[in-house]
Amino acid sequence: MGKPVSTASGPLSGEISVPGDKSISHRALMLGAVAVGETRIHGLLEGEDVLATAAALGAMGVRVEKDANAIWTVDGVGLGGLSQPEQDLDMGNSGTAARLLMGLVGGHEITATFVGDKSLSSRPMKRVAEPLTQMGISFENEKNDYCLPLTMRGTGQPIPTRYTLPVASAQVKSAVMLAGLSSPGITTVIEPHPTRDHTEKMLTALGADIKINDMAGGGREILLNGQPELSAVEITVPGDISSAAFPIVAALIVPGSKITLKNVGLNPLRTGIVDSLLEMGGDIKITNQHLEAGEDVGDLVVRASTLKGIIIPASRAPSMIDEYPILAMAAALASGTTRMEGVGELRVKESDRLAAVESGLKLCGAVVRSGPDWMEIDGSGGNKVSGGATVKTHLDHRIAMAFLVLGLVAKEPIGVDDGAPMDTSFPGFIGLMNALGSNMSRD
Repeated sequence: MGKPVSTASGPLSGEISVPGDKSISHRALMLGAVAVGETRIHGLLEGEDVLATAAALGAMGVRVEKDANAIWTVDGVGLGGLSQPEQDLDMGNSGTAARLLMGLVGGHEITATFVGDKSLSSRPMKRVAEPLTQMGISFENEKNDYCLPLTMRGTGQPIPTRYTLPVASAQVKSAVMLAGLSSPGITTVIEPHPTRDHTEKMLTALGADIKINDMAGGGREILLNGQPELSAVEITVPGDISSAAFPIVAALIVPGSKITLKNVGLNPLRTGIVDSLLEMGGDIKITNQHLEAGEDVGDLVVRASTLKGIIIPASRAPSMIDEYPILAMAAALASGTTRMEGVGELRVKESDRLAAVESGLKLCGAVVRSGPDWMEIDGSGGNKVSGGATVKTHLDHRIAMAFLVLGLVAKEPIGVDDGAPMDTSFPGFIGLMNALGSNMSRD
């Protein structure tokens, strides 16, 4: 895609649908693979990350196909039915694919080597390997650092475990639960702060026996009874709130804008970005709320707004961890200072997102400060930022899209050094934004 550039825009308007939820898409493929029967998936995100999951499942004997109506079918092989892959499992840039598949594959007598691109190969896998090791699954690599390439030796009888998450992570929770599917007993995960619960919801829909207990202090205890028979179901993937966040913020900060986003996933454990933007004074209305396979879905009507700086508490981080880069762009246009607390997890995402946001905003004329797990941004009070910079994305799709949104309210164009990573989560991002009236070019 080259080096996309964004320039100042007139009002945005129109009605759009964003790509399917990435988290739900990964899980639909994986759980469909170990269910009995044919799982049909509507609205699957066809980004590179999700396609890496589909390819890995194909390498382990699962037929995954798309028909002429863009409906994906997964012929389940049943729990324990994955076969030994003949090649490495390439996760590309997807931490979700890598961590969740380690749990799912670890519940089989399979030896598999997980590989990925340069960015993914630098990201921590120890947080998943540690609880899986307690379940009898082993890991090794040349540097003994738990980074990719990483070879895993699974077991068909994982040891039932009780694991308390040291860091709020839906990926780690899900990996332990997916391994626990093959365990002859009860697998228990304790999360001190609730994280996105797509795995629990989808497993329940497929027939798994899961019990969830609320704990004192706001945490949750999740108990999974192992070795269920999962039955295939029809799955409709809602629009990804993480992708919707980009046009939402664009409409809020570009004067005169009004847009509607259709069928967006509104899982309460994922909507911290909406809560934060509402606190900042954003005009966001939710309509047509309904349930799709246990997931909350609705339409969002967004109008340009005068935003103010707020303090975003650490307790909100699990519900919006991927949305801080685009929220930072809103903060740069707000009145006053926005402080984001408890965001140290952003330093080990596709890039060090705190560092990438800070350096990019400073290049574009904003005042930013940060520490190990916090960031402060002094807003412009609604005035355009200076822009006139090319921002380093560090191969991070969310950094690229965030700064292209900022370019819509900049005095001078804002470019990013590489637009290709945007296809991992939001294929067609520039075309969709330009359909609303933005000024983004592909090179």
